[in-house]
Amino acid sequence: MSSSATTRHPAVGEIAPDIALPSTAGGIVTLSSFRGNQNVLLAFFPAAFTSTCTAEMCAFRDDYAAFSGHNVVVFPVSVDQVPSLREYKAKYEMPVDLLSDFRREAATAYGVLIPDRLVANRAYFLIDKGGVIRWAHVEEHAGKRRENAEILAEIAKLA
Repeated sequence: MSSSATTRHPAVGEIAPDIALPSTAGGIVTLSSFRGNQNVLLAFFPAAFTSTCTAEMCAFRDDYAAFSGHNVVVFPVSVDQVPSLREYKAKYEMPVDLLSDFRREAATAYGVLIPDRLVANRAYFLIDKGGVIRWAHVEEHAGKRRENAEILAEIAKLA
């Protein structure tokens, strides 16, 4: 299937692969810097300014308080470069910082790179304060997405 990645995804119960990616806030965000402090939701998405991705990012924006109220930082990750992501974030008034995986290292580490399109498949990895993956979902087709209610239900299980 051309829309799915060909490598293995890290499994629930495994330590999440560390990432170091440039952020729309400036600087580099490392996943390991959140250990012991906050839960993290990595939300891979194929590309900024596309319909499904924009609906998803606006949903994260609209439910920002629900995520932060559970001590979860949401990091949307795409292969777009930081300047494009900054414009995207500003246009849709997103409170979350977006991460640029322009070199495709994070998408590769998480097994979500679509090799023939060089974008990440839509995928979610909920990582607890200990750095362990507690929930993961990789979409069968990048045009589909999880609703925030489903993601928040998984987050509620961390408590």
